[in-house]
Amino acid sequence: MATVAELKVRTGRRAELALLAIAWGITVLARGLVDYHAAFLELDELGIYAAGAAVLMLGSHLVLRRFAPHADPVLLPAVFALNGIGLAMIHRIDFGYAQYRGRDTDFGTAQIGWTIAGVVAAMVVVLLIRDHRRLRRFTYTAGIAGLILYLLPLVPGLGLEINGARIWISLFGRSLQPGEVAKIAMVVFFAGFLVTNRDTLALAGPKILGLRFPRPRDMGPLLLVWAAAILLMVYERDLGASLLFFGIFLGMLYVATQRISWVLTGLALFAVGAVAAGTIFSHVGARYNAWLNALDAEVYASGTSEQLVRGLFGMASGGLFGTGLGEGRPDLVPYAESDFIIASLGEELGLTGLMAILALYLIIVQRAFRSSIGVRDGFGKLMAAGLGFSIALQVFIVVGGVTRVIPLTGLTTPWLAYGGSSMIANWIIVGLLLRISDQARRSAQEVT
Repeated sequence: MATVAELKVRTGRRAELALLAIAWGITVLARGLVDYHAAFLELDELGIYAAGAAVLMLGSHLVLRRFAPHADPVLLPAVFALNGIGLAMIHRIDFGYAQYRGRDTDFGTAQIGWTIAGVVAAMVVVLLIRDHRRLRRFTYTAGIAGLILYLLPLVPGLGLEINGARIWISLFGRSLQPGEVAKIAMVVFFAGFLVTNRDTLALAGPKILGLRFPRPRDMGPLLLVWAAAILLMVYERDLGASLLFFGIFLGMLYVATQRISWVLTGLALFAVGAVAAGTIFSHVGARYNAWLNALDAEVYASGTSEQLVRGLFGMASGGLFGTGLGEGRPDLVPYAESDFIIASLGEELGLTGLMAILALYLIIVQRAFRSSIGVRDGFGKLMAAGLGFSIALQVFIVVGGVTRVIPLTGLTTPWLAYGGSSMIANWIIVGLLLRISDQARRSAQEVT
């Protein structure tokens, strides 16, 4: 009697190791170019840096090989490549501040520490969360925690206002962005809520012009999230956090219901709320004015658009191929190492370099969506899609703000910009996606 051999699913760990070698090469080469152009190239120091990067990458690879052997083989190398480019650029900005401003900063060393902490956090997630479906038990706990974290910057004595936005808190002498962690908690909450209620949200409602719109009584969750987003915009004075929060929910709502009418309704609500907030509240209107009239002499002289304009001129001076790592003047732009690291990279790597960086982000988001399609449970599908949306939206909001497509925000560019809370939170997202993709790429017999 003929027998059917069991199909062995390739894990992709060898491919991951080869891609990690490329990411390691990018990381070391970028650091070496910065040191060389700053006349500070010490081969022994570069060797220590290269060895540390290799240990971090190889250690992560071995953890996945042992505890998540079917995890996506492309995700980790792409993130390490972005992280390595960011570390080199922040190190370069330290040199710029010292050379041209007489200001000694140590952002690069601090960022290396945050990177190590982030990678360790991602691997801890892989080790502790053996089945992502267990997170569904904490649906409402995650929702409450997320709202509290979003509201922490409004607490008197705890919240900090930087560049007109109140999205930071001061804790133990350091500034933190609780919204970075809150977005993960809200993705868990939205995934749990929508997987439970998607039939009601997807099937009922009147049909208008070929689109089935939601019933008024089913719009409660959408209106609540919309109201929370508008409150974030008004009281924390930041369009970015509001847009990210609302955009993640809309994206996950579409994945859950497959109804474009929900997205159209949500976008219309957000547009009305944003226009009303800009009209009623002067501080929101001031941000819109700095965006729409950034090059106006009066607006620039007031200082409200100076950072944006300097960033635009910096990117323009980079042209197609850039001035070269270490050969520009990114220090001329305020917060070049954090909010405006995209402008710094645009100056020294040019449009070509920026497109390569955006391509890496596109790969990461694509792998998140691929995991969402492949995983077999509804909660995992929504969670992977939500995490992918969070990365895509945050990159769009940051790059859109720096390039003046949308108003400037205080969000950070994932894995590139300086910031501990952002680095750790985004590496945790990587850990969650690796865990979900591990189940998505297993055979049906291996998933219980």
